[in-house]
Amino acid sequence: MSEFDLITRYFSQKFPKRDDVILGIGDDAALCTIPSDMQLAIAIDTLVEGIHFPNMTRPEDIGYKALAVNLSDMAAMGANPAWMTLVLTCPETNDVWLSKFSQGLRELAEIHNVSLIGGDTTAGPLTITVQITGFIPPNTALTRSGAQVGDGIFVTGTLGDAGLGLAALQKKVVLPHPVQQFVESRLHRPTPRLHEGQALRGIGSSAIDISDGLVADLEHILTASGVGASLQLERLPLSRALRDYLSLESAWNFALGSGDDYELCFTVPPSQEDALKNALSADAYTRIGTIESHHGLRCRDHNGRIFIPKQQGYQHFVKLKVSPRKPRSRSR
Repeated sequence: MSEFDLITRYFSQKFPKRDDVILGIGDDAALCTIPSDMQLAIAIDTLVEGIHFPNMTRPEDIGYKALAVNLSDMAAMGANPAWMTLVLTCPETNDVWLSKFSQGLRELAEIHNVSLIGGDTTAGPLTITVQITGFIPPNTALTRSGAQVGDGIFVTGTLGDAGLGLAALQKKVVLPHPVQQFVESRLHRPTPRLHEGQALRGIGSSAIDISDGLVADLEHILTASGVGASLQLERLPLSRALRDYLSLESAWNFALGSGDDYELCFTVPPSQEDALKNALSADAYTRIGTIESHHGLRCRDHNGRIFIPKQQGYQHFVKLKVSPRKPRSRSR
């Protein structure tokens, strides 16, 4: 199969079509129409086999995640995604693999009406790069630099599930099959919080998506905003998988330090907390801490003791030690 046969068979005609795409795949560049009352939000991410996803990951999950991590960046800015480009480097033109990869990519693109407008294909070690472009009304983007002293710190969803999923795949922890399926799905198919991000426009003072771990990513907000923070460990939202099958300390370590959750971490001023309650359902987010004037991040238990995570965020080749515990009940 030639490069152009590959593009035609798997990518040219199978993705959502948008009226604002004048010329998509098949020319030297795409032509798109930008709404006059919008700004562009642009993000790009690369996934490399064996580094960003395990070698035996299903191709449909690789395709899904390649777009999901970019959609998560759009969510963190409060943007509405529109167009993407794809650079696919693969060692061979395997028909089954390519069909499933494009299926996973297309599945998420259809959910969020994202049009594939171009890209490139080449031979080499398996590497996927997606660039995404979205729209956002002027002066409404959520950034990392707006947190103020007294703001509440919030997160969506639960934390640490993807890290536990990777640990299970790496045989560092043994889980019942249904539990392992759940945490692996959180690793391979994260949920981009686009609705939440867009709902936070005009409410949140800062935001970031949690890709490298809560501690590492929250530190980006603190540095950009010139502030510090305290977190309450007992408030960390933990799934039953973490609560039932890990020691409390290990669960905290996963929630604070493991990557790939792709939840949102955001701050909200006290004056906007009622607006937050009206914008999102109570089960969509959890308050975990407060922005403070004293620089640095402090994680405290209910007795006020400082807890230092073993992993300060995702780092290549660093192993996270797991302390299992006896399960109390089934997890889903």
